[in-house]
Amino acid sequence: QVPLVESGGGLVQAGTSLRLSCVASVRIFSQYTMGWFRQAPGKEREFVAVISWDLGRTKYSDSVKGRFTVSRDNDKNTVYLQMNSLKPEDTAVYSCVGNSGGPFPPSIYDLWGQGTQVTVSS
Repeated sequence: QVPLVESGGGLVQAGTSLRLSCVASVRIFSQYTMGWFRQAPGKEREFVAVISWDLGRTKYSDSVKGRFTVSRDNDKNTVYLQMNSLKPEDTAVYSCVGNSGGPFPPSIYDLWGQGTQVTVSS
């Protein structure tokens, strides 16, 4: 069973919104810090956002701060990434990540999803 499965990607126009979801198949989701990374063609993978397992602390990359919001629903074992005011440079494969325990934000993640494609046209 794949531990993290993303959905919600697609092709959208610049300025619009999209919400990604990631369902985690783990024993105690509420104890996992969850986050999102992305990788654009020809570029290195970059951190996007993370939300802690406790207190709902969040952290964002400067490139998405103020436009993207990460949230979680522990009853549904799901983490979300609400993306507003999308730009063509947001085009990438977005991957969900998770880490149990450790400091916030994590320096490594022990769970990775396969990713969902987000394409933003100008």
